[in-house]
Amino acid sequence: MQLAPLYPWLQPVLSTAFPDCLWSGDRQQRRIALSFDDGPHPEYTPALLNVLARYPVRATFFWLGVCVERYPEVARAVSAAGHALGLHGYDHRSFWHLSEAELLTSLQRTQAAIAQAGIPNAAAIRDVRPPNGLFVPHTLTQLRQAGYRPVMWSVVPEDWLCPGVTVVQQRVLRQVQPGALIVLHDGHCGGADVAATTARLLPALLARGYELVTVATLWGDRRAPMRAGAQKI
Repeated sequence: MQLAPLYPWLQPVLSTAFPDCLWSGDRQQRRIALSFDDGPHPEYTPALLNVLARYPVRATFFWLGVCVERYPEVARAVSAAGHALGLHGYDHRSFWHLSEAELLTSLQRTQAAIAQAGIPNAAAIRDVRPPNGLFVPHTLTQLRQAGYRPVMWSVVPEDWLCPGVTVVQQRVLRQVQPGALIVLHDGHCGGADVAATTARLLPALLARGYELVTVATLWGDRRAPMRAGAQKI
């Protein structure tokens, strides 16, 4: 079942209900973030890296620990290209199915895999996106208490269902706005089209005057008004 038409209506409700997650950046700035889940993949991720390097654009990759273990050379290539890293759990099990100990173990195993791949500062990775975008309030509490930052999305084109490059492109361009946080996939589901989709999206987004930044930059943009004394968004 495709839910893509519902996400633009669902996201404002969820972002209001759970404001401690990062759903988007500053709506007053034309800065947006591209993020990619479920990698690294031995075929899809290198093709995607070539597209990102063409412009050049830095993105944020939310990794599965099991994939990092299988393809450490791909993980190193992502890091060497200067992209930002986040955690997506060890094996894509929904966080709300896990006990607190299992959740922390899933994240720590992923960080250990990243470190074992030879990527520095793996223990300092703080951004976490729950698999399938599913969580319960207690999940967020556990993540925050353990020092992690939950990251969600504002543009979800359901590329993992493989509706085609043109459909995904149209969905993103229809929904994107300043501060947008776009989620695509470079893993087994959806990854076959991710390089072609990104190759179409990037020139279109840049032509609209958007600056492509990392998730960390969106966190900073969201908090900047607080440092200036403005009201919390």
